[in-house]
Amino acid sequence: MKLNDIRDNAGARKTRIRVGRGIGSGKGKTSGRGQKGQKSRSGVAIKGFEGGQMPLHMRLPKRGFNNPFGKDYAEVNLGMVQKLIDAGKLDAKAVIDHAALQAAGVARGGKDGVRLLGKGEFTAKVKFAVAGVSKGAQAAVEKAGGSVELPAPQPSEHEKKLARRDANKAAAKK
Repeated sequence: MKLNDIRDNAGARKTRIRVGRGIGSGKGKTSGRGQKGQKSRSGVAIKGFEGGQMPLHMRLPKRGFNNPFGKDYAEVNLGMVQKLIDAGKLDAKAVIDHAALQAAGVARGGKDGVRLLGKGEFTAKVKFAVAGVSKGAQAAVEKAGGSVELPAPQPSEHEKKLARRDANKAAAKK
């Protein structure tokens, strides 16, 4: 076999049908769309329409709840952090934060930061600066002699609204 003998398998590449190219082509005049009606015309997109009947995607039961205020944390187990420290991919003397865990390839995603979970053995004395931590993970880190630094809690939207209302009332009294 030579390079110039290489061919695709028969039927592997199908040429597209050129519609509207004369009566002899078999797809001339109406171009395979038939006569009249909405579908024979251009600009039609009837994706989920079922002739007035309730469409299938609306008939099926809906499940669950999508929390618009939910946080997206990259979840990292302590056992994995210990493995990275043992392998030399993480420096135990430096503060371990989201950027360090991402560089080590363990914190994927997590636009709201990293949350530490307590799965696995942990023995290194390390200082963490993360967005969240489970009780078990915090206990394991402190038992090993390390510490976990969390960001200052932000007021909720409800608390902000109440503070604005009180400020407006105080301004109105003056």
